Amino acid sequence: MKKVSVLFILLFLGLTFQGFSQTASKDFFAGPWEISVFETPNGDAKLKTTLTRVNGKLTGVLSDATNATAPKIQIEQVIENPDSISILFFAEGTDVNIDLRKKDENNLEGTLMGMFTAKAKRLSKP
Repeated sequence: MKKVSVLFILLFLGLTFQGFSQTASKDFFAGPWEISVFETPNGDAKLKTTLTRVNGKLTGVLSDATNATAPKIQIEQVIENPDSISILFFAEGTDVNIDLRKKDENNLEGTLMGMFTAKAKRLSKP
């Protein structure tokens, strides 16, 4: 009887942890991020965004992390894959994309328009 109780407890804990891990992975990209883009013609750039899930899709607004008065840029679309995202937006008369893939639980790496190195780090507060 003791073995059966232990087995049921382990089964219950396993199902509980499995449920939490699926929930966390679904919204891995949701939340506040700081995106740094390096060596652009205008120098390095830092953008802040808080990606939020609306009707099952991620969306948000990009803002200049170094200039609070700069106009905000609406994210047009976020394409999600299990280990990567593409953030699409319109800036300075051009369609722009930032492709980022998971590096670890709090960091992403990728490129802006396939030309400039981009890194993102999860922020604890927006």
